[in-house]
Amino acid sequence: MDILETIVAAKKKQIEKFKPMSSIERFERDGFFWEVRNRSLVQSLLLPGSTGIIAEFKRKSPSKGWFQTKELEVEPVVVSYNKFAAGISVLTDDEFFGGDLDDLIQAKVVSDIPVLRKDFIIDKWQIAEAKAFGADVILLIAACLPGAGVKELAVYAKSIGLEVLLEIHDEKELEHICDEVDLVGVNNRNLKTFEVSIENALSLVNKIPREKPAVAESGISNRETIQQLRQAGYKGFLMGEVFMREENPGKAFEEFVNNLKQES
Repeated sequence: MDILETIVAAKKKQIEKFKPMSSIERFERDGFFWEVRNRSLVQSLLLPGSTGIIAEFKRKSPSKGWFQTKELEVEPVVVSYNKFAAGISVLTDDEFFGGDLDDLIQAKVVSDIPVLRKDFIIDKWQIAEAKAFGADVILLIAACLPGAGVKELAVYAKSIGLEVLLEIHDEKELEHICDEVDLVGVNNRNLKTFEVSIENALSLVNKIPREKPAVAESGISNRETIQQLRQAGYKGFLMGEVFMREENPGKAFEEFVNNLKQES
């Protein structure tokens, strides 16, 4: 199996283990489910003067290992992200990315911008879980789901007030875009080989419906790349590794944005 298949297989086992412990109905009674009005990532990206950056909190990756230890606190990083980012992405997968649902809650509490739960979502149960733990937006990965699966999960997400970011990797996956998808992300990292090229984003941007803001993901580490992608039509830029591998991720993000503003 390639790495994506390995992750999805592990995710299925995890869902089977924890699903009996907390039903969707229980999630609907707990946490943030109906208590907090959802923040819109679409609106945040389209605000005049928005940096467009969706700043990501993740501790490790399958290909590069740990960027930060498990002990790294979410709050100081997210507080810095909150100053200039259009949104915050939180990796909640534990086994492969060192994440935790508590990271999602903490990000929600200390920020006032949209929070994206980034995980390998393959079941409606995970979407209810995301809502209960504070997500405003969920990620659906086309490579993990059939087109009908994207539609089914996106319909449920919209019914409970969540926005949906659909991640694609190639032209064939454009077929997964449905009315319920709010944003379309193009991942420059091939999840099967982990090779990265922004040419992937540049080649697909004009094939994404104009009413769905386009988000470039992975391989973005400098201001020149953001400018190139913005000129091509991208509204959002998902960035994490470039900050998280620094000793102080929040400070690295603030310095990056200040330099970006000076050059604008």
